[in-house]
Amino acid sequence: MDDGTDQSDEPTGGAGAPRGVAGARTQSTGGLLNIGAFARRVGLTPSALRFYDDCGVLRPARVDAVTGYRFYAEDQRERALLVRRLREAGLPLVDTAVVLDGDRESARAVLEDHVERVQGMAAAARAAARDILRDLGSGGGDDDHGGSWARVDGAVLASAVRQTAAACAGPASRADHPELGCVLIELADHEVRLVATDRYQLSLRVLRPTAAEGEPVRILVDADELRALGEWALRREELVLRTDGRTARVTGGGESRDVPVTAGRFPDYRMVLDSLPPTEHRVVVDRAALREAVTRFGECRAVVLRTAEQHIEVSPTGSGAGRVMLRAVCSGGGLLRIAFDPGVLYAALSAGVGPDVLLDVATAVQPVLVRSADQGSFTTLVMPVRADTGTAV
Repeated sequence: MDDGTDQSDEPTGGAGAPRGVAGARTQSTGGLLNIGAFARRVGLTPSALRFYDDCGVLRPARVDAVTGYRFYAEDQRERALLVRRLREAGLPLVDTAVVLDGDRESARAVLEDHVERVQGMAAAARAAARDILRDLGSGGGDDDHGGSWARVDGAVLASAVRQTAAACAGPASRADHPELGCVLIELADHEVRLVATDRYQLSLRVLRPTAAEGEPVRILVDADELRALGEWALRREELVLRTDGRTARVTGGGESRDVPVTAGRFPDYRMVLDSLPPTEHRVVVDRAALREAVTRFGECRAVVLRTAEQHIEVSPTGSGAGRVMLRAVCSGGGLLRIAFDPGVLYAALSAGVGPDVLLDVATAVQPVLVRSADQGSFTTLVMPVRADTGTAV
């Protein structure tokens, strides 16, 4: 789960969330285990446990009313282990809930359907994996030039490039605002952050380097240049990214590539993330199924999502014609109706990782947080639109 980097006992989750206070890392309280200790006990990450709490799959035994820290009981271990096994099998959360809490016949039917889907994808997956293994290189080392630097895994950097570059603006918007056609790369706080936005969506991926030194620095890199770098990085086991803010170079596998740096002023993404209102509605749904539903309506102006009784209805511009009903885990107050530009929502879903997608919605007119359990370091914000016109709200 995640990318193996979340070792904290209990940050509360979300961008810019505060970290633990003194005493928060106590291994147990009144016979209960804190989130870090329980995570180690059952082989999950704290971010995965927070996600399963959000989705109602694995609630903590107690949540501290003051700090918000989660505590788990020993008798929850068996359920947590089953969740882990189901997730290792790639089962979506909506199906996981059936296996955990449904009757035996329903659980068997869900698992048999999943096995058929997996078998159908296996041949293509094996072929793709063999191609990648043939192309993988090795090596890497530090560059001797000045500036700040960070050492990262090549495949992880390639994944981050793919996810964030998808949020960059198209050629029409770049003419007036060229920075929207770039990805912001930040080296700071022992992290490498990649950020992109076209004003309708914003994507942020945080990487934890194995080593890093230097002062905080940020650069803008054209999305097309960065995609080419990502393809090159995929074949290197380890890379060193070094920059002084004016120039940049990536070294790995005994080779180096200069990275062209673009001048410009990138939007203040931190202000956007910090100003997000509290979540009022939370929806967990099969990511591939929602993405397929979004593409079924052709060139519609907007795609509308409605929640109803642990289902989500997907329809074009609010019309019931051709609507698609998907099973979902829905929580929050009342029913939700929200519209998106289908192209923008499709891109956000495609950039995600894992079988599930979680939508955190405050209101139908404010940015929606899109995230997954399988990669807590990747965040996407998507702006809703008006259902009748497809224009920004």
